[in-house]
Amino acid sequence: MKITVHEDKCCGAGSCVMAAPDVFDQRDEDGIVVLLDPSPGDERLDAVREAASVCPALAIELGETP
Repeated sequence: MKITVHEDKCCGAGSCVMAAPDVFDQRDEDGIVVLLDPSPGDERLDAVREAASVCPALAIELGETP
């Protein structure tokens, strides 16, 4: 799975961090999403999908790994 975060879309809601804290974090200064693990293991994929689906700004894009 390829994970892309669009910082310019992020509104700093923190939903992604709550859903997948091992994969996403937020910058201290403005709350913008930070991708901690661009290649999470299979055990985290459901949490990553959840994080993308609950993002109010649609700032997390999931795709197939090339």
